[in-house]
Amino acid sequence: MERVIFHVDVNSAFLSWTAVYRCKVLGETEDLRELPSAVAGDKNSRQGVILAKSQAAKKFGVKTGEPIFKAQQKCPDLVLVPPDYALYVAASRHFTALLREFSPLVEQYSIDEAWVDMTGTQGLYGTPIMAAELMRKRINEELGFTVNIGISSNKLLAKMAGDFEKPNKIHTLYPSEMEKKLWVLPVRDLFMVGAATERKLHLLGIRTIGDLAKADPNILKRKLHKPGISLWHSANGRYCDTVNAQPEDNKGYGNSTTLPADVTDALSAYKILLSLCETVAMRMRRDKKSTRCLTVSLRSNEFEDFSHQMTLYNATDSTEEIFRHVCQIFDEAWDGETPLRQLGVHATRLEERTMRQYDLFSVVSAEAYERKAKLDNIVDDLREKYGEGILRRARFVGEQTVMAGGLSKERRTGITKPVV
Repeated sequence: MERVIFHVDVNSAFLSWTAVYRCKVLGETEDLRELPSAVAGDKNSRQGVILAKSQAAKKFGVKTGEPIFKAQQKCPDLVLVPPDYALYVAASRHFTALLREFSPLVEQYSIDEAWVDMTGTQGLYGTPIMAAELMRKRINEELGFTVNIGISSNKLLAKMAGDFEKPNKIHTLYPSEMEKKLWVLPVRDLFMVGAATERKLHLLGIRTIGDLAKADPNILKRKLHKPGISLWHSANGRYCDTVNAQPEDNKGYGNSTTLPADVTDALSAYKILLSLCETVAMRMRRDKKSTRCLTVSLRSNEFEDFSHQMTLYNATDSTEEIFRHVCQIFDEAWDGETPLRQLGVHATRLEERTMRQYDLFSVVSAEAYERKAKLDNIVDDLREKYGEGILRRARFVGEQTVMAGGLSKERRTGITKPVV
């Protein structure tokens, strides 16, 4: 039986979900999707970029990821609304729950898109097109937003089909349709091809996906190494990964934060690093993981990225111990002069949390480590129940941020909102 894979992608998800909530829950009469509007970060901070925009805003040339001031230059009447991650998490859960009513094999790729294995469901829903139409109609009527659905025999081609014309469309891209629908597209449109790879391919005279599909794989391997062969297979529509309904275990934990002002002294950097360590360590303890490798990543005010890492003698999930190592890594990585606009902490080489091995040279005694481990767990429980601000370290007294990084406060504290 030929596989049937759907890729379902919410159209302008953050904006759509905000619009649905405002109209159907708050009772507002204006629909943001019908106005030149966008979801954007704080324009007074460095996170002030466009996160999602309406079709009306798109007609003015507003682009996702561009600074707010540029978007407002293109569209002076642009309506801006702040992001609301708690709402997005709730909406995403409703979205994936509805998809699982069609098939138990749903793999969430991001907060607003998922693959669905619809193989063998023709007896329930008819042809793949009929099933997609029913799915799209139910999502629109029951949840209030629109989606694009790509249909094919594997995940890659379904994903590519879902990225064709938007919004609220259904597209097929079977292997027999690749030459007509896929190979004519610019090579940059191929899944996982970025700007750097595009430039390398252009130097080889490869400008369309069809050019890549017909290229000599030996040349691609010589010029691009192993990724070149993977891209050649992708351009030819070869992709064998199955839809995995169970998410894979984390291979690492990390958070980074872009700062409202450049950091120019170590003490300020340490405070930010501690807030990141709090978040990373709490997530590891929640999943009963420990780390044996820590990395500190830095970005200068000139957008130069650099990082440094350390392998630990003992795997740990202790906030205090991770922070102590992170400060040491930071001191080795930073020259003490370059202004920093972004800091990150990453934990890899994960292990299941087990009994700790000690030696004569351990900085922390076994008794002290066990006491700190119990304290960490108590603090985690209190923060999960009452919010991150219920307990804070002395150095954060008077500060707004206790735990920083890519996870919003709402997501970390489990707050959710209803969505229709």
